[in-house]
Amino acid sequence: MYLSKEAKEEIFAKHGKGANDTGSAEGQIALFTHRINHLTEHLKNNRKDFNTERSLVKLVGKRRALLDYLTKKDILRYRAIVKELGLRK
Repeated sequence: MYLSKEAKEEIFAKHGKGANDTGSAEGQIALFTHRINHLTEHLKNNRKDFNTERSLVKLVGKRRALLDYLTKKDILRYRAIVKELGLRK
């Protein structure tokens, strides 16, 4: 598996409120970003893998929805996570 339990805990500890805080928007966005980057690299080598392409598009939509939620809820948290992860918008 490409993402171990320890790697997930590290992502949540760095971007969330703690290693066990898996529900925060920042932690979820960071996890989705990690998965999106992994799937993007996979698709560079396997152009015709349409199932992976579909799941990538769904993940991007989920991340966008969480980012929109953060924009409405707390713009400072939104700006911080976008800057930290290096997202375009």
